[in-house]
Amino acid sequence: MSWTHLKTIIYIDDPLKREFYIEMSKLEHWSVRTLQERMKSMLYERTVISKKPELTIRNDLELLKKEAKASADLLFRDPYILDFLGLHDTYSEKDLESAIILELQRFISELGNDFAFLKRQKRITIDNRDYHIDLLFYHRRLKCLVAIDLKIGEFEAAYKGQMELYLRYLEKYEHYEGENSPIGLILCTGKNQEHIELLQLEQNNIRVAEYYTVLPSKKVLKDKLHKAIEIAKMKYKNQDDIL
Repeated sequence: MSWTHLKTIIYIDDPLKREFYIEMSKLEHWSVRTLQERMKSMLYERTVISKKPELTIRNDLELLKKEAKASADLLFRDPYILDFLGLHDTYSEKDLESAIILELQRFISELGNDFAFLKRQKRITIDNRDYHIDLLFYHRRLKCLVAIDLKIGEFEAAYKGQMELYLRYLEKYEHYEGENSPIGLILCTGKNQEHIELLQLEQNNIRVAEYYTVLPSKKVLKDKLHKAIEIAKMKYKNQDDIL
C-alpha cells in the first residue's frame, strides 16, 4: 500500500473499520481512487461482517491478514449499489438482467474482484422440466459457484425453495473436486428481516440482499445501514443471553 492509501485510511476512527479497508485494499489491489470510492459507498457497513459480533469481525480480519483467507461474510454485501445500470421507475427482471450484462464489468466491480462470470440464464433440467438460473458466477477465493436470482419485488419465502433446488443441482452435476458448496444470492428490491431469520437461509448457503438502482442520499443509506447493524447486534445479544 502506498502512503496515499494510508493517509486516506488513517482518519477512520473505528479500528475494525480501518483494518477492514487496509486488508481489503491489499487483498483486491485497490488503487487509491477505488479505495476512496469504496469508502464513499460505505462498503464496510454494507458487508455482512459489519452486522456480526465484534469477535467475529476480528477473527475474520485476522484470518484474512495472516492467511489471505476471506470468509463469505467479508465478500457479500447488503445492499448492493447498482446505480450505474441506468434503470429508473418501472422495469422488469429481464430488463434488470439485460442491464447487468451490458454493464457486466461494473457489476463485477460492485460484487468484488474475485467474481468471474460464467453464464446468463443457465439452463438446468430436472425431471424433464427446465429451469433457468439468472446469473452464474464463480468466486475464485471462495472456490465455489455463486448462483444469482434477480427479483424486482420484496423477498418471498418461496424464493428459498427455488434457490435450494438450484444449489442442490449445481452441487450434484456441476461441482468439481476441491471446490466448496455453491452459494445462492437472491437480489431483491426489499426484504423482511424476520422472514429471512426464520427461514435460516445462511444455514442453506443462501444469502438475500437488497439492491438500489438509484443511489440514495448518504443520510438515507447511512440511517438504513446503521439500523440494520443495530438489529443484527441485538439479535446476537439476545442469543447470548439465552445461552
